[in-house]
Amino acid sequence: MPLSQSTDCNTIFYTNPQSRGQIARWMLEEVGADYRQEILEYGAGMKSQEFLKINPMGKVPTIVHGGKVITECAAICAYLADAFPEKGLAPSLDNRADYYRWLFFSAGPLEAAIVNRSLGVEVKADQERMVGYGNYELVLDTLSQQLLDSPYVAGEHFTAADVYVGSHVLWGLHFGSMDMRPGFEEYAARVSERQAYKAAKLIDEELIAEREK
Repeated sequence: MPLSQSTDCNTIFYTNPQSRGQIARWMLEEVGADYRQEILEYGAGMKSQEFLKINPMGKVPTIVHGGKVITECAAICAYLADAFPEKGLAPSLDNRADYYRWLFFSAGPLEAAIVNRSLGVEVKADQERMVGYGNYELVLDTLSQQLLDSPYVAGEHFTAADVYVGSHVLWGLHFGSMDMRPGFEEYAARVSERQAYKAAKLIDEELIAEREK
């Protein structure tokens, strides 16, 4: 199916239900965006010349909002929070220290540590200064302490950072790529009660079920 170049919707969402696109869909549901989805298959679908013009990395998720291309899940979450300020998913500008800190902590150290461990990449003690996350155990302990200190990653209120961080915790605990730490299970239960999370999850689960028929 040709990729949409125009649509009545202001947002086009390029995804695959079995991908990090689940994070972006959750965020789209949180802001109540009117979006059109384009499901791309791994391989030829994501590497087509048509899609590479939109995202040269050939990766999903990618969104096009008002003609602007946004890639990378953390960026999509932050962008949509700002694009829909009435939803209150970003703190005020003078209260964004923790919001930015933990959003990018998860996009950098957390994801790198999880992926390297899953791939069997071992960082030796004398190499820790070369990698931004130091070591896997330190990353999880650091996140654990933050989640014990406040109900949400940036404080008392749910924000777009919780969509991103929460997705990592939910995914990591479900698939075993993250070891359990104090606060993880409670945090996962808290964020997964969001109506937007449930709605997004249902859509992707139905898409996966259709593909498996």
